[in-house]
Amino acid sequence: MTILDNLFYTKEHEWVKIDGNIATVGITDFAQSELGDIVFIEIETVGKSLNEGDIFGTVEAVKTVSDLFMPITGKVIEMNDLLNNKPELVNTDTYNDGWMIKIELTNDYAASNLLDAEAYRKLIGI
Repeated sequence: MTILDNLFYTKEHEWVKIDGNIATVGITDFAQSELGDIVFIEIETVGKSLNEGDIFGTVEAVKTVSDLFMPITGKVIEMNDLLNNKPELVNTDTYNDGWMIKIELTNDYAASNLLDAEAYRKLIGI
């Protein structure tokens, strides 16, 4: 199970990479392994401002569909278009080409409920 120390995480199993006022978001290696083979990702929130905890899309695996939750308040400014034709990138390259959205931050992320890598490891029991 890969948990990168330079990222933040959520209790809903999203990862967050912050670069200035832009956050890149995907689901964690733990989440993709629990879901199994991902076959479709639906994100229709590009251009919308959402609050932390709001649903920004869904991920469909062979046996289930799961909501995707905003890890931080902000405006969804981009979706990873690679996932339209290759949703399996979430399984094979979770932390790189498998990213899902980019968010323009509207608040200080330090006030959010993000977890560091150590806290996320404790959450999932590794």
